[in-house]
Amino acid sequence: MQRIFHTPEGVRDIYNGECSQKHHLQAEIYKVFRSYGYEEIETPSIEYFEVFSKEVGTVPSRDLYKFFDREGNTLVLRPDFTPSVSRACATYFNPDQQVVTLCYTGNTFVNNSSYQGRLKETTQMGVERIGDDSPEADAELLAMTIESLLASGLTEFQISVGQVDYFKSLLKDAGLEEEVEERLRSLISQKNYFGVEDLVKEQKLSESLEKAFLELPHLFGTSEVLAKARSLTDNTCALAAVERLEEIYEILKVYGYEKYVSFDFGMLSKIQYYTGIIFQAYTYGIGEPVVKGGRYNELLKHFGKPAASIGFVIVVDNLLMALSRQKIEVAKDEAPVVLTYTEENRREAILEAQRLRKEGTCVALRCEKEED
Repeated sequence: MQRIFHTPEGVRDIYNGECSQKHHLQAEIYKVFRSYGYEEIETPSIEYFEVFSKEVGTVPSRDLYKFFDREGNTLVLRPDFTPSVSRACATYFNPDQQVVTLCYTGNTFVNNSSYQGRLKETTQMGVERIGDDSPEADAELLAMTIESLLASGLTEFQISVGQVDYFKSLLKDAGLEEEVEERLRSLISQKNYFGVEDLVKEQKLSESLEKAFLELPHLFGTSEVLAKARSLTDNTCALAAVERLEEIYEILKVYGYEKYVSFDFGMLSKIQYYTGIIFQAYTYGIGEPVVKGGRYNELLKHFGKPAASIGFVIVVDNLLMALSRQKIEVAKDEAPVVLTYTEENRREAILEAQRLRKEGTCVALRCEKEED
């Protein structure tokens, strides 16, 4: 049997300076989480399949790593932290009585295509604020996102904020079939203007609804798009969604972070459990978002304790790649002091190394072979 020395497709080894840089980056981000009073939690990499079932609205079943335990239960490798943390919160906390704020670090596993080098195992750091439906909570997580990216060393990035309730309200008025809804969602997300136009015109909608759907792919930019979104509809729920974004923006001004935020009503996540605002952070040098997050007010119902919630995850691997491509230096461990010794002075070398280590110096001992 041939021995295999390389990793499977979509996963990789991290070593030398990069591994050290990754740990330093994670430490800086964790400081931000703790500064906001978030408590750390660890959830298992293995969960029951039901935690990520179709009803929950997370990663599609075909993209899960599935296997069985000895009793025949279907297990999965965790593809997404939010359902795991929600399950744990429903088990150990009472978010209906007090706000629960949790943070975490760990790896997720998604069996997707490795097209363009996309990893199947990624390290994520994130927070979940559970039991809080306020716009202040939305603004706090956006502020935490910005501070985390600044702490990483990034200076040029943008947080794009969407509102899924706005789109859902228009869909409810339109009364489209489920298949048409999914096609429309996909086309708008892709900013496929011509595809949206063709599909919408086929539906024979009212003039106002048709105009609103046609504008959605164009409805992105600075705070001025909020007024544009308001002018496109008289739907009460859609207008409430815009009002919520306006209030969040005003709170972000208090933090002084409004310059990092833009709005995109055409941002429609594939994750089905999102309600309210969703957001993604982008920077130069990488096409994938470095942060993904949003509100999920219905998710904890699946675990027996309904609670309005919001969270985000930083994809550490994507962030590290962006920093590297932007030539932004990330701290790493200093090289150790190397003490060499021979058989004759081994004792002295070990004692000296121990003395230096107690003083905080990193020391590597190397045996120097004597020549014959």
